[in-house]
Amino acid sequence: MPTSDDDKPSDRIKDSAQQIWLAGLGAFAKMQQEGSKAFEALVKDGAGVQKKTQQAAEETLAQAQARMAGFASEFGTKAAGSWGKLENIFEERVARALEKLGVPSADEVAALRARVEALEAQLKHQGSAAAPRKTAARKTSEPAKPSQRHKPGGAG
Repeated sequence: MPTSDDDKPSDRIKDSAQQIWLAGLGAFAKMQQEGSKAFEALVKDGAGVQKKTQQAAEETLAQAQARMAGFASEFGTKAAGSWGKLENIFEERVARALEKLGVPSADEVAALRARVEALEAQLKHQGSAAAPRKTAARKTSEPAKPSQRHKPGGAG
């Protein structure tokens, strides 16, 4: 069978390329006609996509911040617990060393201060109760001795 020139593969490729070219020119012409309307529609669509993307990013950021705050809180709690244990161990060792050296503890010093204050208060109370007796005793003591007068002819 004889083949026609229209059925050649190269002719079909040329026809397809021609159709693609014409479709492109048609789209270009249509864009020129509708120009600003299409541009404005694209800008509007782009703004909508940007807004959605920004909201999603903000939500993701908020979630990340919440997770980091949780991690920080948990870490802080663990660190504080470990620090508290370390501090207790240090305090116990220092207290034992001071005890071996004979230094009184803070509780012992506080108890001693309380005893001293109680004794001072007791002495003050006893002193104020005894004070009127002493002054009363002085008032009722022996009468004053008469003064010695110069005797005539005596040394004086």
